[in-house]
Amino acid sequence: MGGKGVINQTEYESSWAISFCNAIIRSCLKPVVSAMQYSCKLSLSNELDTQKLAQKLAQHIAEGVIYLIGDLGAGKTTLSRYWLQNLGHQGTVKSPTYTLVEPYNIAGKDIFHFDLYRLNDPYELELMGIRDYLDVPNALFLFEWPSKGGEEIPQADHVIDIQKTDDEMVREVKITSISAELMTALQDFNL
Repeated sequence: MGGKGVINQTEYESSWAISFCNAIIRSCLKPVVSAMQYSCKLSLSNELDTQKLAQKLAQHIAEGVIYLIGDLGAGKTTLSRYWLQNLGHQGTVKSPTYTLVEPYNIAGKDIFHFDLYRLNDPYELELMGIRDYLDVPNALFLFEWPSKGGEEIPQADHVIDIQKTDDEMVREVKITSISAELMTALQDFNL
């Protein structure tokens, strides 16, 4: 410290940054699944399993807010790509890592795939016009790295948490949802 009770500019900025980060962490710990009553755990042994899961999700989730959670390389974008293809998208599914959002219109249905990984501040979403996207009725919103969106993004209807395992090919997936129908459809997934 710059002397007893004196904080220099660098220490002040560092202190402010730590306080800011702690506030973000606290906001990320808000109960995102409070209204969700159903959950299941799945094991994805290979990419074909990821394709099968995406097919089930496409059959049972046509609209709403989906949080995709997991470390870098866990498979969030891969699952999103297969999901969009199962909904009928033809062509390449681009990762929205640098654009923050990739919009799709598939068979008259609006779908917005957000990747908030590079977001520095949730307010950036306001500046990019997130409300315009969120005002689209009956749309499907896929949010990768939702914890970075803070209060700027709506609560999730479904949370898909993809975790790596010691086996590089295997992923453990926990799905929390408001949909009993989805849970029923996933009951025999790993059989």
